[in-house]
Amino acid sequence: MKFKIDENLPIELLNDLHAAGHEAETVSSEGLTGAPDLLILEKVRSEGRALLTLDKGIADVRTYPPEHYAGIILLRPPSSGRGTVLSFARRHLPVLLGIDVAGHLLIVTDRNIRIR
Repeated sequence: MKFKIDENLPIELLNDLHAAGHEAETVSSEGLTGAPDLLILEKVRSEGRALLTLDKGIADVRTYPPEHYAGIILLRPPSSGRGTVLSFARRHLPVLLGIDVAGHLLIVTDRNIRIR
């Protein structure tokens, strides 16, 4: 699977995805830091990548219909500290990598993974 990691997530996830055999890039490495959501989503759509993000605005299915993308994964950790976010993402990554995310919005919380 191919991923794009949003700028609001720890860079270590890039290595985690590579180690799991997936192709991954970061928003920051492409010079898109601070870019509008629409620009980032156009980029992931054109590249056929699933987006990993903490940005709740990207979960608006009316503005960004999931069926237009290779997948949008919204991580909702219990707090926003860097260590907490990294631990949360790493805990859920094995399950996420087993799900066909294409055309779906996944909202990942401590309690469950909702698929829309």
